[in-house]
Amino acid sequence: MKYEGNTHVYAIDNIDTDRIIPGKYTKTLDTSIFANHVLEDLDPEFAQNVQTGDILVADNNFGCGSSREQAPIAIKSAGISIIIARSFARIFFRNAVNVGMPVIEVPRHNIEPEDKIEADLSQGKVHNITKGEVYEGTKMPVVMLSIFNAGGLISYLKKHKTYAPS
Repeated sequence: MKYEGNTHVYAIDNIDTDRIIPGKYTKTLDTSIFANHVLEDLDPEFAQNVQTGDILVADNNFGCGSSREQAPIAIKSAGISIIIARSFARIFFRNAVNVGMPVIEVPRHNIEPEDKIEADLSQGKVHNITKGEVYEGTKMPVVMLSIFNAGGLISYLKKHKTYAPS
């Protein structure tokens, strides 16, 4: 699975779920509201500047805080194709997988705003096209790649006929 796009870089540790999508917007199922307000407390212009296919890059412990699933849904709804971080909060990482928001941990990189990036989840590599550099990331297990390809865990389970709603 490869993703290519321009970057939005936030070189800040511990960006929590409240900064990703403020709690006052989480009481809806309308994901366009999430998209309109994603990262607004961190970068008020983000929602207006993001383009479909762009890549979000963060530092350590991205997505810490509450366990709200709306955080990766908000990022996905805004059109971000993949999130690259030096590390993720574990609950955010799992929620991202569950909702089909591709993520990759890349502990060492030199990615800057507006760099053109190609991320290959199956190889665990990120190619900075702008700088001609390649960074090693975490290689995704096949089952996680399948979940991303399906668009999230529920779609994956339905496809494999292991989902039985109650």
